Amino acid sequence: MSHATRRHMATFAIAAACTAVAACGTTEDAAQPAPAAQSVRISTAYDLPGERTYPEGIAADARNGDTYVGSFSTGAVYRAAQGAKTAEVFLPEGADGRKTANGLKVDPAGRLWVTDSTAGVAVYDIATRALLARFDVPGSAARFVNDLAITPDGTAYLTDSSRSVVYRVTAAQVADAAAHGGRAQMTAQFDLSTVVAPHAPDSFTLNGIVADTSGRYLYVVDMNAGELYRITVAPNAADPIRKVTLGGGNLMHGDGLELHDNTLWVVQNTDNAIARWTLTDDGTTATMNQRVTDESLGLPTTLVRSNNQTLVVASQFDKGGPMGPGTPKPFTILAVDGI
Repeated sequence: MSHATRRHMATFAIAAACTAVAACGTTEDAAQPAPAAQSVRISTAYDLPGERTYPEGIAADARNGDTYVGSFSTGAVYRAAQGAKTAEVFLPEGADGRKTANGLKVDPAGRLWVTDSTAGVAVYDIATRALLARFDVPGSAARFVNDLAITPDGTAYLTDSSRSVVYRVTAAQVADAAAHGGRAQMTAQFDLSTVVAPHAPDSFTLNGIVADTSGRYLYVVDMNAGELYRITVAPNAADPIRKVTLGGGNLMHGDGLELHDNTLWVVQNTDNAIARWTLTDDGTTATMNQRVTDESLGLPTTLVRSNNQTLVVASQFDKGGPMGPGTPKPFTILAVDGI
């Protein structure tokens, strides 16, 4: 990864650690209540090849149950067919100049979107593995393109953890870029830099993002402050960006999000935790129902629900990766039952 990426990840690690220490010092933040105990089982869903894979993102193809996993350290993308015990290389490391592979999504048209935190996002045809289009963040200022969500009309929304903005790329823009050289720039659609809580200039803020089934709302987590925001997609909305009221806990260190109906799952990376929340119909309030913390989650970065399974990415970033020294265990995708 580039020097800038190492610096950003180091900053994230330090900020996360400091936030955790601060939370321990206050009764209000430390009280992450544990609802009624439930049986939770953590097992290996499938293995990932490579000794320095350090996975970060995962996406499921609803058409056949295949899942795709991106490597933060190399930019490689792996594919695991439904029921497979080991993933295989789908896109090799360094392909198309990609330095990292963070957020991944499969859109309704059967295309795989892969973010590169240092640059932007690339769109691939799954059937041929061909690069269809690439969208870059303009300018030379710091950026960290992190996660993405896709609405039912095929529009992608992407978070930038450094700039606190959400970019938008429409299906029409993908088609236009593919027809004119395959490369274009993306611009910010929503600017949350004045909305998120005060933070150090080099702190990470926005991370995971998810869309509801109607495509009306996006939800994005501020990992630095532990807050959740609802974004109204429609233009000229009266209440375009609203902070969601959280009941029963916070989303400190919140990373990947998954939303099915009104149930929201949130990974909290350096806490080695997964929390399950219920959103109200209007998305203005979320209540925590369950929170599981276990070291075996291996600093989880995101999750996806596929075929009634919860698949979790165990990044091991703190085991010789971008967030700490050490030696990682073989890299895996976990199956977590009971959350």
